[in-house]
Amino acid sequence: MPSKTQSAVFGGGCFWCTEVVFERLKGVVSVLPGYAGGRRPNPSYEQVCTGATGHAEVVKVEFDPEQISFRDLLTAFFATHDPTTLNRQGNDVGTQYRSVILYADEEQKREVEAFLRELQASGQFQQPIVTELKPLEAFYEAEPYHQQYYQRNPSAPYCQFVITPKMGKFRKHLSSLLKPE
Repeated sequence: MPSKTQSAVFGGGCFWCTEVVFERLKGVVSVLPGYAGGRRPNPSYEQVCTGATGHAEVVKVEFDPEQISFRDLLTAFFATHDPTTLNRQGNDVGTQYRSVILYADEEQKREVEAFLRELQASGQFQQPIVTELKPLEAFYEAEPYHQQYYQRNPSAPYCQFVITPKMGKFRKHLSSLLKPE
């Protein structure tokens, strides 16, 4: 692992989809699905699914800032989910699927705020962006069966109908950010 990696935590709906996107980016060292942004310590998937914990499904992205900038991560994040829908992404509905960025420090916070202002002013989205921005207080790793889900289950219906098309669109529009295949 590079000696000076940084981390960022993003929630953009189901963490199976978000994990796949970030794993494909050059400069990303690791991606770990988990839960953050809520109140309950060490929540289980079943508890998060109730919406009662306050946590969102998120991914913790370790990246080498000499190979990919935090801004490029933000570009990929906002290009691969709908930040204008509150507590839902497609058919996934609930607070655990909200659009959220949990910043690691004040520099990340400032960068996200500036990016959001630019994005809103660009007119790219017809509706207001509802992405939540809050400090990362704790990250809880998801159960092992959620990790590398797409790679282990490429023929599962969710992967075929949701993740595979999303990856095709991602490859087409953000190919300059992708690792060589």
